[in-house]
Amino acid sequence: MFNWFKRLAALSALALVAACGGGDADHPGNVVQVAQGDARFSVLAEAVVAVDLAGALSAPGPFTVFAPTNEAFAALLTELGVTKAQLLANKPLLTAVLKYHVLAVGVPKAAVPAGQAITPLDGGIFKVDPVGAELVITDGRNRLSRIVNTDIAASNGVIHAIDKVLLPANKTIVETAVATPSFSILAEAVVAANLASTLSGTGPFTVFAPTDAAFAALLTELGISKQQLLADKALLSKVLTYHVVPGRVLKAGVPVGPAIATVGGGTFTVNAALAITDQRQRSARITGTDVLASNGVIHVIDKVILPAP
Repeated sequence: MFNWFKRLAALSALALVAACGGGDADHPGNVVQVAQGDARFSVLAEAVVAVDLAGALSAPGPFTVFAPTNEAFAALLTELGVTKAQLLANKPLLTAVLKYHVLAVGVPKAAVPAGQAITPLDGGIFKVDPVGAELVITDGRNRLSRIVNTDIAASNGVIHAIDKVLLPANKTIVETAVATPSFSILAEAVVAANLASTLSGTGPFTVFAPTDAAFAALLTELGISKQQLLADKALLSKVLTYHVVPGRVLKAGVPVGPAIATVGGGTFTVNAALAITDQRQRSARITGTDVLASNGVIHVIDKVILPAP
C-alpha cells in the first residue's frame, strides 16, 4: 500500500510539463521562487532561507510542498508560545518542521493517496483524507490542517497551500497511550507485562487498543480483579501481544477478510464494518482509527480481544 509513488510517475510528468521555465504564469519559477513571489507564503519563504534550504529546494526535484500560509505560521507561534524571531533562530526545529512539509516526488491533487501513509523528506508520516469537498491532513501529532489551495505550479514541482503548520510525531505508541485518559488501564498493563520498552522501539507497530471500558468488561467476563489480571504476567503478555500487528497499518490498509497475524502468534479477522472476530469467536468494534505515533499507529477498540485458549 506504500508503493503509490510508482504510479505517480506519469501523472507527475504531465503535471510538470508546463512548469519548466522562467517566472511568469506560463513559465513559473521553482518552488522557492514561487513561494517568494506569493504574499501568502512570505513567512514560509523567510523560514526556508533562514535554515539554508533554498538551494536544496531549487534543485530539479520534483518536489511537492505543503505550504503553510502566513496565518498558519502566526497560529503556530501562538501554539508554541514563541516569537517569529525565536522560531527562525531555532534552526534544528525549523529544519525538521520545514522538511516535514516536502515530498521528494511531484504529487498533484488528483494523485494524493487518500488515507495512506505519506513520507516526507525527513522521515515520519502524515496522511490526507477527503472530508466532504475538502482535503484534510492529519500530522504526526494528530493535528488537522486543511489544504486550501492545490496544484500551484512550479518548474520543479507543485505547491499545495495549507492552513496549519504540520508537526512531526513527538510521542511513541506507549507515550500516546499514557497521555490518553481512556487508555489508562492499557498503559498500566503494558508496563506490568514489561512490554513498554518493546512498544517504544523503532517498530513500526499497529496496536488495536482497548479502552478502559473494554478492560472493565473483560474483568467481568473473566471474573477477576484488575490486580489479578495485572499480576498474571504470562496471560497479560499473551493478551497484549495479540493486539499488536507488525508494521504500520492505517485504516485504508487494514485487510478485510483474511486472517491478520499478530506479534503474539495468533490471528484475528476484520470485516467490512470494521468489526474484529478473535480466535474465540468474540467480536470487538474498531471505534477510532489512525491515531498516529512516531513508531506506528493506534486503532481504538471497544472490547479486549483474546487469542485461542
